[in-house]
Amino acid sequence: MCRMTTGDRCEMPPIPLRSTPIKGFILDITGVLYNSMEGTDGIPIQGSAHAVNRLYSESRVRFLSNESTGTVGHVVGKLGRLGYTGIREEDVITPAPTAAEYCKRNGLRPHLLVHPGIRSVFDGLSQEDPNCVLIGDAEHAFTFKAINTAFRHLMKMKDPLLLSLGCGKFYQRTDGPCIDVGAFAEALKYSSGCRHVVIGKPRGDYFQTALDSMGLAKDEVVMIGDDIVSDVGGAMAFGMRAIQVRTGKWRYHTYFYFFF
Repeated sequence: MCRMTTGDRCEMPPIPLRSTPIKGFILDITGVLYNSMEGTDGIPIQGSAHAVNRLYSESRVRFLSNESTGTVGHVVGKLGRLGYTGIREEDVITPAPTAAEYCKRNGLRPHLLVHPGIRSVFDGLSQEDPNCVLIGDAEHAFTFKAINTAFRHLMKMKDPLLLSLGCGKFYQRTDGPCIDVGAFAEALKYSSGCRHVVIGKPRGDYFQTALDSMGLAKDEVVMIGDDIVSDVGGAMAFGMRAIQVRTGKWRYHTYFYFFF
């Protein structure tokens, strides 16, 4: 990030060069491998299937996504239909299973406002007398009634807690940008004054989950994504190297995110 000096001149800090060899890659999915298209598996980004298939066969790769509209099995099946071959479920990490484990570990009984495609992930959790609200990309289920019900649950809690599966501002679909779960999380946080815990990128422990599964250190892996905040910013804040692709939600003005 630049340092402003007298005369409003932007003075860039030195960028350290690393000699540590790259041994693995963490890839985002939506906006990097394909663009979402409502009612379909999406549209693969030109050239990505060939590049990713080669990378996956020749290196250590994990797919780290904030995708919360389908299970890991659903995601892997979709990728297979789009031309990404041989991807194993254990190499794909999404926030819903992580959130379910977080709830179990902390004795949480969530009120769920999530997409029907991931409800089964939380089947083992008690949802009676909720002591937290958990939201994901519920898409068309984000109605006033549903959001207000979540708000009312938070207002009844002594220590209101909101969990969100990621906290993105928007994601890119073929018909244009779509508001993401982060906007609804911020509305609930603003209206209820609740605590807010993000499960997913850009949290460092979410990146660490991928690193642990690879058996690699953070300076041996590169994150590749389209989101300058969750993918690139999160990885760099955690001490990793990162690359932003010019697909998905990439915008020209985000090129200057770390400099102005």
